[in-house]
Amino acid sequence: MLQDSTIRKSLDQYIRNRIKEIPSEIKQTFPNIKQIWKCDNELDFLYGHYVGKIEEGSLHYLLKATRASAGGYVDTFEIRGIIETQKKELQDAIKSAIN
Repeated sequence: MLQDSTIRKSLDQYIRNRIKEIPSEIKQTFPNIKQIWKCDNELDFLYGHYVGKIEEGSLHYLLKATRASAGGYVDTFEIRGIIETQKKELQDAIKSAIN
């Protein structure tokens, strides 16, 4: 899917920018996560939530950047793999917001 290195670099930059926004987003959106969502592990809950949000945003970003249809060009598993390469950065961003 992402043979074009400029598109791949652009997508990586988009993901890094989204990760940087997460701490302030968490503080605004999830102030009392344990009480409201009744989850025992905030990190796991927020990690899953933000992987999904970044995946969705990346899909929209790629569709705009490539003007492709979702039918054959964009592979969501490849997007998930790209996000997972930045797992530590994402977890650190979440940890900084909840601590």
